[in-house]
Amino acid sequence: MQPMTNKQHFLEIRNLRASFRGPLGDLDALDGVSLTVQQGEFVCLIGPSGCGKSTLLRIVAGLLKPSAGEVLLEGKQQDTPQRQLGLVFQQPTLLPWRTVQDNVALPLELGGCSAPEVQKQTAALLALVGLSGFEDEYPTHLSGGMAQRAAIARALAQTPNVLLLDEPFGALDALTRERMAAELLHIWQRDKRTVLMVTHNVEEAALLADRVVVLSARPGRVAGIVPVDLPRPRSPALLTSSQLQEIAARLRAVLSQGERNAPHPYTTSTAPSALATPGQPHHPPH
Repeated sequence: MQPMTNKQHFLEIRNLRASFRGPLGDLDALDGVSLTVQQGEFVCLIGPSGCGKSTLLRIVAGLLKPSAGEVLLEGKQQDTPQRQLGLVFQQPTLLPWRTVQDNVALPLELGGCSAPEVQKQTAALLALVGLSGFEDEYPTHLSGGMAQRAAIARALAQTPNVLLLDEPFGALDALTRERMAAELLHIWQRDKRTVLMVTHNVEEAALLADRVVVLSARPGRVAGIVPVDLPRPRSPALLTSSQLQEIAARLRAVLSQGERNAPHPYTTSTAPSALATPGQPHHPPH
């Protein structure tokens, strides 16, 4: 087993800064964000809309380059997409011409697995996310929750060391969202995979996470880190408990403080942005 010192720095985000070129100057999305995630830990990111949560996740995934700072995974620089990191977007992004089984199988096929191994692993993953019996359905025939479960199974198919979830339940109704939270707890409990998840829902963060990182209003800074000391395993029944509501109240207090202390997001610098080149349309952070 690895020493605790190494586990504490399984994923390390060091002084990340990110800016986008906008019509009023450079829009600062992230300003010196630093945090660490332990191996097997479930960490949630919350913050006001537009504070750079999704930008941060995409930098960790290697899809965007930061203006400054770095991401380390197991001590090595992480700046390009890797099989070690599985990313689930806000929308399921399933390929409409492939069945559920074929969508989940895609990373296995790209990885060169044999047909019997693909069949075996996809069957196990679909059972894990509760989609056994829907192998031959197409994405257009799935509910929002089922499609998102298929997307999670596809991300797990590449056996990532870190699962990055960008508000995967944001488009779902409240009841389906609670059921999906229960499913995610079940999946995480099974193999304790490291998870970094963005959510806007304070109670959801308290239910799922070991720790919750609160970002300030744009430009995003770490306003506070709140540990969640609720015992595991957990279920959505905890959502109405006084213990969880106390943690949610602390999270809201840190959110409010972060919004009050946030600086103006625009700078007057005309230096080229690391995330956008001249002539490209401005894409504000999420």
